[in-house]
Amino acid sequence: MGIRAIERAMRVLQEMNLQPISTIAHLHTRTGLPKPTLVRILQTMEEAGYVENDRRQGGYQVSGLVASLSSGYHKEPMVVEAGRPWAIAITRKYKWPTSIALLDHDAAVVRFSTVAESSISPFHKTVNMRLPLLTRGLGLAYLAFTDLEELNLIIDMLRKSEDPENALAHYPDRLNKRLEQVRKAGYATRSSLVEPKNSNTIAVPIFNEDGRAVASLGLTYFTTAFRSEKEACARYVPVLKSAASEILLDLKRLQGNALQPSFATTPDRVPT
Repeated sequence: MGIRAIERAMRVLQEMNLQPISTIAHLHTRTGLPKPTLVRILQTMEEAGYVENDRRQGGYQVSGLVASLSSGYHKEPMVVEAGRPWAIAITRKYKWPTSIALLDHDAAVVRFSTVAESSISPFHKTVNMRLPLLTRGLGLAYLAFTDLEELNLIIDMLRKSEDPENALAHYPDRLNKRLEQVRKAGYATRSSLVEPKNSNTIAVPIFNEDGRAVASLGLTYFTTAFRSEKEACARYVPVLKSAASEILLDLKRLQGNALQPSFATTPDRVPT
């Protein structure tokens, strides 16, 4: 039997990792925990150094110490190694932060991000952020292009979830329509109904040489920088698709041991 207090604290930490700033009211809505309980959890994590109370923005945020929790995790799939230089190249040319996400059970998890490379990033940190599959660009870009067997297994898991962002799993017709829209377009964006609403993420799938979706590649921008989502997508979808194609080529070379695993610099060719 689990320790309830620890389970609650981890639930709060996971939810905070999805937002740059979290208020007590937001955490109460998302976790269902009583507000007095949330206050005690946040105070405890603040005293331990994992959470900071940012009074200027009226909420709490995770601290840099949270990154130490993943320091013992060393497994990095080859697709992240192949994609890292392309994500960096995109950010250096177009300035917006770019991320690579992988499937983790019932969510997409950011495994690499160029937030540190971007001076106009909407987020302070995104690595290890868990993103719902049905409402987030990086999640939808993977889910829409996975094979049918895996898709059905994932949807079955999402139907058992109490997360409001997984609610679409209970409406097969609406879900299939949304997934078909993403497949037809070749990319996904974040739902306008979820926070933060001052930014958006455009994402495309990354395939392996067998044609199987293995990750997603996304670019995040401030919505005020463009007149519409359509304008932003017209600008960056070709960039992301080009990069995804190049990542596939580099992934093939890595798997064939044709390249030394050294990606400290960005590639000479940059997606346009």
